[in-house]
Amino acid sequence: MDRRAGGGETIMATSEVVHAHAGPQGFIRKYIFSLDHKVIGIQYFFLALTAVWVGMFLSLLMRIHLIWPQVNLPIVGHIQPETYLSLLTMHGTIMVFFVLTTAPQGGFGNYFLPIQIGAPDMAFPVLNMLSFWTTFVAFVVMLAAFFVTGGAPLHGWTGYPPLSAVQSTGPGEGLGADLWITSIAIFCAASLMGALNFITTTLDLRAKGMTLMRMPLTVWSWFITAILGLLAFGVLLSAGILLLMDRNLGTSFFVPVIVVNGQLMGHKGGSPLLWQHLFWFFGHPEVYIAILPGMGVTSQILSTFARKPIFGYRAMVYAMLGIGFLGFMVWGHHMFMSGMSPYSAFAFSLLTMAIGVPSAIKTFNWLGTLYKGRIRFYTPMLFAVGFVSLFVSGGLSGPFLAQPTLDIPLHDTYFVVGHFHLIMGVAAIFGIFAATYYWFPKMFGRMMNEGLGKAHFWLTFIGTYAIFMPMHYLGMAGHPRRYSQLTEVAYLHNLIPLQTFMTYAAFITIGAQFIFVINLFWSMLKGPKAADNPWDATTVEWTTATPPPHDNFGGQTPVIHNGPYEYGVPGAARDFVMQTDPAVGAAH
Repeated sequence: MDRRAGGGETIMATSEVVHAHAGPQGFIRKYIFSLDHKVIGIQYFFLALTAVWVGMFLSLLMRIHLIWPQVNLPIVGHIQPETYLSLLTMHGTIMVFFVLTTAPQGGFGNYFLPIQIGAPDMAFPVLNMLSFWTTFVAFVVMLAAFFVTGGAPLHGWTGYPPLSAVQSTGPGEGLGADLWITSIAIFCAASLMGALNFITTTLDLRAKGMTLMRMPLTVWSWFITAILGLLAFGVLLSAGILLLMDRNLGTSFFVPVIVVNGQLMGHKGGSPLLWQHLFWFFGHPEVYIAILPGMGVTSQILSTFARKPIFGYRAMVYAMLGIGFLGFMVWGHHMFMSGMSPYSAFAFSLLTMAIGVPSAIKTFNWLGTLYKGRIRFYTPMLFAVGFVSLFVSGGLSGPFLAQPTLDIPLHDTYFVVGHFHLIMGVAAIFGIFAATYYWFPKMFGRMMNEGLGKAHFWLTFIGTYAIFMPMHYLGMAGHPRRYSQLTEVAYLHNLIPLQTFMTYAAFITIGAQFIFVINLFWSMLKGPKAADNPWDATTVEWTTATPPPHDNFGGQTPVIHNGPYEYGVPGAARDFVMQTDPAVGAAH
């Protein structure tokens, strides 16, 4: 029976009734400077949605320039090589920080973590509001780099000195680079505030009966991601402050004795490799900050739509903890090219191979969840399966890059671009799409259109592989990354048809995102009304009204009696048992 639309019965076991307080009445306090975690989550979501369109537009300009380097575009004009590098820098920065970090954690984490653990709000609502608006300011400062003298920086999203540390090294390395570094520092401060809030909320505000091993895997993923953010963003913030000092105060943390344009710079004794160590000590955990929430959402959705308990719940929890721990041990594999000791390279290589073990555990457990399941192929399920596919496809190229002897010839080629776009970029984006289609009914009280959703999935899924899989072949053919034109290098001429194919695939894939946007906004206004539990799911957010009231549970405090994935429980009246239902025998 399809219960996705129409009225639905809310079932909740409660131990007490607390005072149900009404939400704020004024527009500004209710929708702008709101203290409600749900409103803040939606604000994060739409900030990320804005950022992803900016990032996609920049990538489209880069693709056009690679294939038609002499074309004059409306408004943009002729893209110079240095402009291409600025586009590359800003595309990577905006996508990593303001999309892949902001949407899964700030958006869906903020909205659903308190509800999934039975809490009325985040532990620190004012801090939560400040974290969003600080992120918003960081985004505005980042965009401002396009409009200052010299334009946006061209040092790449990794900001390697001395290029990024000396203002005279190129166009965009003046005020634009200062704004870039300042924006990232502001973003780090916002992320630290958010991480403290997530950790405290998870540890202190769980409802009665919500033990750690009864938490949904989504909550575990947001919790572990917050720990990673607390440990990683502080390092990047410190590095950014030191880089600003090198640029503006004459210090030499990252700048050795160098000559720029025939002039000896007033620096000495600094180490560009110090920046690489600090940046990648943040940068590799950042990969898991982007991907772990997607893992949690995928686990949730696969179990719900396969109508089976998640295969190996505890193993999944320990695998995520292992990924979080090992994520801080492998930053050196980004630096095999730096001339590090072979002994250090061997250690980082070994640890990098080791981190594949918990990732493989999660993958096989997802497949075990699907095995012999009664699968319902709704749009959220398609994107969750797509996440698994992209995660595996992108992950398989990781062991190649974990070997120093292979990484050194492949590192500065498109092979690396294909690898990290698949496993970190579009896999995380598929997790965001899966979460959007899955939780849209609870957030907005309406259902998204299934036909448009499936069209969006198939065009995006096929287009993604068409763009990023050929990059591995380009890399093996020696195609360098960050080159703005292919016309000056003779051996690249035969690779232009493949770049052209990828560009046309990018046009189609970006065009498919208009289907998503139309579906999103049309469904918010005109979609069919959603039931309280349209997917017959088991976790606590589906026990409350749709959309949830201001304090999440209308003054009733939920009590948790069951695990988060009780499907097919013998003797149960339905094929699922909600966490707030009276205790029954576990299905697993």
